Amino acid sequence: MLKAIHHVQLAMPAGGEDRARAFYRDLLGMPEVEKPDNLKPRGGCWFEADGLRIHLGVEKDFRPARKAHPAILVDDVDALAARVAKAGYEVKTDEPLEGFQRAYVYDPFGNRIELMQAIA
Repeated sequence: MLKAIHHVQLAMPAGGEDRARAFYRDLLGMPEVEKPDNLKPRGGCWFEADGLRIHLGVEKDFRPARKAHPAILVDDVDALAARVAKAGYEVKTDEPLEGFQRAYVYDPFGNRIELMQAIA
């Protein structure tokens, strides 16, 4: 029986760890957690907070996920999207989805991430 999603894995090119940290840790505010010793040689980095886990793994022939994406619930989609845009990352708004305001932001590697805020 399926219970929950443990984490989302996104791909990144080799050597992108510092750019990932600048986006996920510093801009989005997700703490980095240390990868297990047996997985460290693969590269990449993991970010986890309050049940939200995004792991970035190195993919040799990297191509960004421009359609497939995680959708993350946030408190203030406008403020976070503005912060991401101010930092120089791509942000796109989309049509409302019933009960949610939303925007897409793109990480330093071009992976799409949907930000969703519940609205009354």
